[in-house]
Amino acid sequence: MYAERTFIDDLKYQFRNGGATMRLIMINVAVFLVLGIIEVFARLSGPLNELVVMAGLREIFALHPDIEGFVTHPWGLVTSIFAHFSFWHIAMNMLFLYFSGQLFEQLFDRNRMMYTYIVGGLFGGLFEVLAHFVSPVMQQQSTVVVGASGSIMAIFTALAFYRPQLKVHLFGILPVPLIVLAAFFILSDLFSLGMADGIAHFAHLGGAILGALSVQSLHSKNNIITFSSSLMNTITSFFKRLFGGGSKLKVKKGGASRGPGFKSDEEYNQDKKKRQEKTDAILDKIAKSGYDSLTKAEKAFLFDQSKNG
Repeated sequence: MYAERTFIDDLKYQFRNGGATMRLIMINVAVFLVLGIIEVFARLSGPLNELVVMAGLREIFALHPDIEGFVTHPWGLVTSIFAHFSFWHIAMNMLFLYFSGQLFEQLFDRNRMMYTYIVGGLFGGLFEVLAHFVSPVMQQQSTVVVGASGSIMAIFTALAFYRPQLKVHLFGILPVPLIVLAAFFILSDLFSLGMADGIAHFAHLGGAILGALSVQSLHSKNNIITFSSSLMNTITSFFKRLFGGGSKLKVKKGGASRGPGFKSDEEYNQDKKKRQEKTDAILDKIAKSGYDSLTKAEKAFLFDQSKNG
């Protein structure tokens, strides 16, 4: 007899096994709920308390793009890409993240997805800060930046530049190449620069630039996402050695420690390149003939790739 899984158990399962897209969505939603609950309690305690609490939350979670604010609140570069204060803001962002993230993980993997989100958000935030530094118009706009839009633009633009002819069906009817949609979003932000509309257009464009750069020299160690991942692994390994008391692994002579599933870095990279080429061929087939033209084996391979982290 099996015990029923609780809602919390389902959430834990999705977080562990749902891929990077689901993890990022769950983190964003969790932060939104916490901020929302705090806002409700502050509102119920009185208008003055609400103002003080909301100002404090923005001090902690928002990016302050003016130079003084950025220098005194540098952590906002990270916290802002997970923070939303409006239901419709997070709803639209998470919907866009879900569809673009699922496709991204089919083309690449969850690790690259996570790094593109984070590095894209950081790049977008820095682009917004730079705009406030050099533009007198932006300096006159007293605002803070929150939301995952820059990160999502990085993911979507990476998809569009990597598979420009891959079509998505708007409203389930109209087939539009990804690159056309990306051009629409980029031009929309470009022509809106300087408007006091409460939208961080420079952050969107910064994310888009990072997304385009992220698929250049894809298999090179100098690729911006590959480099970021390697740098983080190096930093993590350093601190593990520093605080972990040294490695406890024992190495046997003669290669005896190599199990049957062991792969060298060169073998791993070759295998990854072959899987990427097969994925590209399948996506070309989808672009030309549609998803239904795939064989059962091709659909299974594409599904496995989306779960490969």
